[in-house]
Formats: sequence, structure tokens, C-alpha cells
Amino acid sequence: MTIVLRGGTVFDGLGSPGVVADVLVSGGLVRQVGTVDVPPGARILACDGLFVAPGFVDAHAHSDLAPFLPEPQPFKLLQGVTTEINGNCGISFAPADAPAADLLAGALHDVVRGIEVRPMGFGAFLEAVRQAGPVNHVAYLVGHGTLRLTANGPGEELAPGALERMTRLAAESFEAGAIGFSTGLIYPPGCYADLPELQALARAAAPYGSIYATHMRDEGRRVLDAIDEAVAVARAGRLRLQVSHCKLAGRENHGRAGELLARIDQARRTGVDALGDQYPYTAAATMLAALLPNYALDGGLSALPDRLADPAFRSRLREQAGDGEPGDGIWGEAGPDGILVTAHADPAVSGRTLAELAGDRDAFDVLCDVLARDPAAGMVISAMAEEDVREIMASPLIGIGSDNALPGPAPVHPRTYGTFPRLLGRYVRELNVLSWAEAIRKATSLTAGHFGLRGRGTLLPGSHADIVVFDPATIGHDGSPLAPDPGVTGVLTVLLDGEPVVRDGSFTGRRCGQVLRGTDRARTAHLPCGCLQGSSSGWQSR
Repeated sequence: MTIVLRGGTVFDGLGSPGVVADVLVSGGLVRQVGTVDVPPGARILACDGLFVAPGFVDAHAHSDLAPFLPEPQPFKLLQGVTTEINGNCGISFAPADAPAADLLAGALHDVVRGIEVRPMGFGAFLEAVRQAGPVNHVAYLVGHGTLRLTANGPGEELAPGALERMTRLAAESFEAGAIGFSTGLIYPPGCYADLPELQALARAAAPYGSIYATHMRDEGRRVLDAIDEAVAVARAGRLRLQVSHCKLAGRENHGRAGELLARIDQARRTGVDALGDQYPYTAAATMLAALLPNYALDGGLSALPDRLADPAFRSRLREQAGDGEPGDGIWGEAGPDGILVTAHADPAVSGRTLAELAGDRDAFDVLCDVLARDPAAGMVISAMAEEDVREIMASPLIGIGSDNALPGPAPVHPRTYGTFPRLLGRYVRELNVLSWAEAIRKATSLTAGHFGLRGRGTLLPGSHADIVVFDPATIGHDGSPLAPDPGVTGVLTVLLDGEPVVRDGSFTGRRCGQVLRGTDRARTAHLPCGCLQGSSSGWQSR
């Protein structure tokens, strides 16, 4: 298919100012940018008054299982996102044995959404994704937490031979196409890992030119120590470093954005290729159990209700939870009025803050009661300052990642549906935190280049024709946790390898995404789209 995008303001994704030009797309690639003579039979798309940019690249996604849902999931395409990096926060769905698969399915409600989690190796998982037919391009990190569950089970101490098995599974995953590895160091079992364990995995990743992406051990009081640990891990394998969802959590840490950014810059000055990502919100979302100290989850979530029934155990949790040290949970990051319970088994609990649920009762006791009834409950937690969000956003070292869950019933964090339009509508057009060219660079080439996605994230001759056309006057998203998806405005057209997958703001229904593998980095030839209309993967929704 040959398409000419005529007369829009074209951004190359590298930070250059936009220029009014035509874009010729053919055979899945951008062929020409400038004044184009329309070839016979080409389709013309008038883009006067619109911006034409590389498709957005989501640096931090949790859409791992989205291709296995019964219906196509265009919630990222409708934002202009053409590529996602999955497998973040130490969570991947391979390589997993049967016990690990069961633990992942039981703990990750927002990421699983009733999809069957099956034991399989990393290569088999990527092939299952390919067969299912993703709607946008997807690349996968292998999760340290999953490696640890499979090699060692959920326990804190490593059994003899477990680390060797972890590094072997990691190497097999890189051979199969993992683009790097991730950690989630505030969650069990990742929180149990010491620095030598993580450095051993970094050395296993070294031969593959991989990246290390980390949900650090602390994003509040000890954030600088956490960055230093991340740098030490990356240095051990000479890996690129991605600091996930950069933030300063907890009221006592507000105003420290400059310190966080200086530490990342210092890492770069000492030879570690470190960048970060951020979502444009002051609220986060995660498991409600993350409010508790790590030891509360010894033995897995299924053991939590019985443990919470012990008054002495609750008293010990309460005493430690407010300390704010790594491993003590994130209870102190927001007051009960800033913790909104989501995805709870009891519909009467979902959509209410802990303050509302507690009334005159002790809020920590109510938290324990809520978790005893549903240990896998989720939350949206308001713990960041707007000033820090803006300062971090303004840094040229920070890209954009949604940290999304899968689509589901409200309440849910609106970042799932609106991260990229919100960035452009609120923080570029309304607040002028960034220029259009810089915001587009941060949403495209900065991430694509750091994760080794060759030919993605730029709009230049020879680039893959992943393109978004949007109206700068109207792009935006006004979702909230209780009304997370009022609809994206202003995103009009999306091309995926030259195939129109969004027209006039509506999804065309085509599954045209590819699985981008780390082993493909050296390949420059275009692979045909091969749009799929259905799934033959065998994965099912429960």
C-alpha cells in the first residue's frame, strides 16, 4: 500500500522543529519526506493543520497479555502508541513453571484480567503472542521476579543452585528474543534479592547488548541509594539502564526532583547509559498489599488472610509500616484519603478511599480487613507533587511510559487510556512544560533508541512507517480513576508499518502488530505486516 500524507507539520522524532511537508509511505517504510510527487494509485491523506509524527513508543507497559483477550485491544493505538515495552517491574509471564504461573495469576489481577496464565518458556510465550495477533508492536523484557519464582519459588532465601538456574533461564530468554531484564524491588520476590544476585543477572545479559529496567527499591526517602544500586547493577553487565516511572513518592520527599535527575546525570557522566521514564500524573497505581512491609507477603498472597487474623502480627505491621525505610511498604507515602481501593472482590469496597471506608475506625486496621478479604486488591495512590512531575518531565533524560494495567471496569488509573494525549494536551499545549518537538522526541526516539528498536521512533526515509497524525488544538484525555476513559480527543490517524489501523479516530479492527525481538536488532530488512484477524494461540479467557 502506498500512502501520501499531504501537507502536515512533520516531526522527525529527534527533536527537530516540525516542518510542513509530505510523507510518502510504501512497502511498510517511509520513503520520502518533503515535496512528494504522488505515485499512480497512491492514497492521499490530507493533513493540513495537523501534526505528523512517529508513532509513540511506550517505555513502560504492562500489556503483556493483552493479545490474548478475546477482542482486539486498541487502547494504546487510540493514543497514537505503536510500540510497547512489556515485562516491566520484574513481572513477565515467561519463563514460568506451573507453580510460578499460578502465583502470577493469583497476584496480578490488573495485568491478568482473567486470562489463563500457562507455564512455558520465553520463546514459546513470544510465539504465542505472535499467533494471537497484537494490535500494536510489542517487545518484552524478562522479569527477575518471574525468574526467581521459577528457579526458587516464593521464599526469601535462595536455595542451592537457584541463582545458576536463574541466570541460565535469563540467557535462554535473551536468546529467544527478550530485549533485556527488569526488576521490581519493592515487591516480593524481587525485594528479597541482594546486589550480587542482580549483578549476576546483569552479567548473564551482557553478551546480548541488553538493557536493565528497574522499579527501584525505593522511590521516596532512599531514592538516591536506590539509583546507586541500579547503576551498580547496570555497570556489572555494561548494560543500558532504564529507571522506571521516575517519581518522588511521599509528602516528605516532595521537592527533590532535582536530586533524582542529578543522580541519573551523574551515572551518565561515569559511563552508564542511564535514562528514565515517567507518566504525566501525580497518582500511581499498584497492589494494595504494597502498603505493607515486605515480610507480610512471605508465603505469597494466599497466606495473607490468615496472617492478618493474628492481632500481634497486625501490631507488628503497624509499628514498622510507618517508618518509611526500604522494605517497610509504602503506607507512609499518602494518607488514607489519598488511597483509592480498586479491583476488589467486594464491589462495595471498590471506588472508595481508605478514609471513606474507615470512617471513625483506625485506617490501618481497615486496610488489613480489606486485604484479608481480597489480598490481590489494587489501589490508586496520590503520593506525588505536581511541581516534581513537571521538573522531571522537563529533563531531556526522561521518556514517557504509561505503566498501564489492562482495560477493565472502573475504578482504574486513567493512564491506561490517556498517558500520551494527556502529555501533549495538558503539559505541552496548556502548560508549556515542553515544546511539541521535545515532547515528541521523548515519546518516540528517546525510548526506541535506548531499547534498541531499530527503525522505530523516527520519521525519516528508511524508518518503519509507524506514524501518528493528530490535531494539536484538540489532543487530550480527561480521565479520572472513577471515569478513566472518556475517550481520547485529537488522535485521528495511526499507521502501523504503513497499514492504517486508526482512521478518523476509530480503530479499524486489524491486528497488525509484530513481536519485536532482541535478536532482531541487527536486521534492517522490512518484514511484512501480516495482519491477523483472529487468534490461534490456544490462550483463553477465563
